Amino acid sequence: MNLSRIRDTNRNLTASATPARRWESDPTAEYSDLEEQLGGALERGELSLYYQPQFQLPGVQLAGSEALLRWNHPQRGMIPPAQFIPVAEHCGLIVPIGIWVLREACRQNYLWQQAGYDPIRVAVNVSAQQFAQVDFLNTVEMALEGCGLDPRYLELELSETMLIQSAEMSLQRLMNLKALGVRLSMDDFGTGVLSLEEIVRLPVDTVKIDVAVVRGLNKAPGTLRLVKAMLALGHSLGMDVIAEGVETDEQLEQLRLLGCDKAQGFLFSAAVSADDSEAYHTPAAGSPVDEEPR
Repeated sequence: MNLSRIRDTNRNLTASATPARRWESDPTAEYSDLEEQLGGALERGELSLYYQPQFQLPGVQLAGSEALLRWNHPQRGMIPPAQFIPVAEHCGLIVPIGIWVLREACRQNYLWQQAGYDPIRVAVNVSAQQFAQVDFLNTVEMALEGCGLDPRYLELELSETMLIQSAEMSLQRLMNLKALGVRLSMDDFGTGVLSLEEIVRLPVDTVKIDVAVVRGLNKAPGTLRLVKAMLALGHSLGMDVIAEGVETDEQLEQLRLLGCDKAQGFLFSAAVSADDSEAYHTPAAGSPVDEEPR
């Protein structure tokens, strides 16, 4: 798939997207109301996953997709994740919601494969509360086994901040997940939370250059050298490096010249529904397997 086709697809999908709505009433009352309604949102079918494609560089080939949670409120429309995710974390709902996200992302990826598309990895963001659960490894195993997805097609994204909070627990848990066969990604790379010594110890497969760093390309002096150093570090440790938040042709060209492995961002596509994201997928050779997920 070439870049011009991706942009045409992106324009069509963006034009049909439901806009988020702003709140204008008392923030405290809104927060309480939001917490109350979020409790039953999952059961009412108001939560869904959108998928933002990730592309291999220097060409533009679909390499994966990041699953992102959305809440389509029956009265308020699409509520931005930045507004309801902190609420879910505060009241503890992020754990059961996170379990559903894992299961749904695995199920959807399995369905894409059974529909005859080339296999890709789907990345799922993991919250600190969910990662700290003693049965988190079992939760991941159950999500994979529940639909029959091969573990290598699941990638778990964890932030630098989360990994530093309990270094020894994080290391052991990451090793167990690696043994299961899933891929591990470190989000927000470049925020400076982890030391080089800690990064070297982590069994991480992919690092994601933070959007704030990407936006500094061709703007902030020294950012180009910083990204070059980050790429050199990641590659020397055998990690893939993906840049998130790519929004301009200039940023994309700089990343290509520096040897960045993958990229995602509004230049390619916003997050879209599972059905719409199929526009980016490539049919695999041979006939699709006619089999329902378990």
